[in-house]
Amino acid sequence: FTSFFHLPGTSEEVAPPVQTCFMVPKKEINVVSDMAKWKRSQAYADYMGFILTLNEGVRGKKLTCEYKVSEPIEKLVALLNTLDRWIDETPPVDQPSRFGNKAFRTWYAKLDQEAERLVSAVIPKHLADAAPEVAVYLKESVGNSTRIDYGTGHEAAFAAFLCCLCKIGVLRVDDQMAIVFKVFNRYLEVMRKLQKTYRMEPAGSQGVWGLDDFQFLPFIWGSSQLIDNPSLEPRHFVDEKVVNENHKDFMFLECILFITEMKTGPFAEHSNQLWNISAVPSWSKVNQGLIRMYKAECLEKFPVIQHFKFGSLLPIQPVTS
Repeated sequence: FTSFFHLPGTSEEVAPPVQTCFMVPKKEINVVSDMAKWKRSQAYADYMGFILTLNEGVRGKKLTCEYKVSEPIEKLVALLNTLDRWIDETPPVDQPSRFGNKAFRTWYAKLDQEAERLVSAVIPKHLADAAPEVAVYLKESVGNSTRIDYGTGHEAAFAAFLCCLCKIGVLRVDDQMAIVFKVFNRYLEVMRKLQKTYRMEPAGSQGVWGLDDFQFLPFIWGSSQLIDNPSLEPRHFVDEKVVNENHKDFMFLECILFITEMKTGPFAEHSNQLWNISAVPSWSKVNQGLIRMYKAECLEKFPVIQHFKFGSLLPIQPVTS
């Protein structure tokens, strides 16, 4: 799966110089029948390859373990810290409706305006032309400013943003653990703060039948972290004590903690799918099942994918290899 990581000495060096052909990504999936085009696309293959590469990269590893932190990783964390600071600077406004606080639109307008500049600070000068293309995915990754909602399609845009940074060579193969543990984990913290502060609606939520109102990927990567864990089995994550003691090490438990903070009542009722997963015998089975579920419930659902944008880095063209 390392094919989309820009590897020196491969055929990519013979390709035309990267700089010339960046483009602002646009929608290509307009009707349900376009979904076949998506599943055959280079974008789908690269996106899934990226998700699965990271899935292997974090297997059996704790959030707190040692890993390399490169300069681009530090810069991405700084970018996310900026988004976090803007939340503090944009408090919710008084309004009659409980959900969807309109202050989110003010916060979003700032990102909309600054996204290219933020991305330019992460990528080297010789790749400056990529900023407008890559910035689109960043803007798409924080929720919808009209509906003031957030869901797995927005999360996918952030993964696509990171995938693009790998394709242009800003992030490299040895950044894998830091991509998930440092950057994606920080992204999750900022998204949780957005969801709480502006009381965002879940986008396209299946309610009690969905896995989670807002996220999916941290359950995949988080279950991979727990594969072959000597003491934590899937049945343990519904135990409050276990979650409280281990959530700083495992993304999956961090997600469970957030759900229990946000929802009241019996876990089996408000998070039925997760409750069912706690009965699966092993984490590797959980991990495989979640990957299948992610494809079926997110990547193969028109309401989610119709918003996905395609450019030169994640092209709609059919897979070549």
